[in-house]
Amino acid sequence: MNIEQLLARWRERSSSVVFVQHDSRNPESPLFPGSAGHAFKDALTGAPDLLVSKSVNSSFYGTPDLHAWLQHRGITQIAICGITTNHCCETTARMAGNLGYDVTFVIDATHTFGRAAPDGTVFTAQQLSAVTAANLHGEFATVQTTAEVLAKTPDSASL
Repeated sequence: MNIEQLLARWRERSSSVVFVQHDSRNPESPLFPGSAGHAFKDALTGAPDLLVSKSVNSSFYGTPDLHAWLQHRGITQIAICGITTNHCCETTARMAGNLGYDVTFVIDATHTFGRAAPDGTVFTAQQLSAVTAANLHGEFATVQTTAEVLAKTPDSASL
């Protein structure tokens, strides 16, 4: 629902929209091309201005070259949403921040899954999301909610 609202607003404002698709190289992965998990979720409607295919966590290591595309268009602000919060989204936000972009990380428009640490401690998705927000905010990105983002007029590319 949050991603749908963001997409609607960005398209209403004629902001650039970038979709990023993880193409796993592992045939056993749910993100392997052709598997059910590889398909975009129903919330992602319409054609993006750019579709980046990647096989690693960062959207900046995909095809076509996201950084070159943004630079060519003079885009300096980006907003990030999607899955997974603490993997692809966080890695992309860190790289974007390091590359000098003004990054908004829309925390409640990302999703992750609980994970077990090497010692067996289980961290919930909510805990991992909170840690990602703490890791990014003020250093690599400004972490905001969907409501906060919708309250301002974006002039950015959206990943």
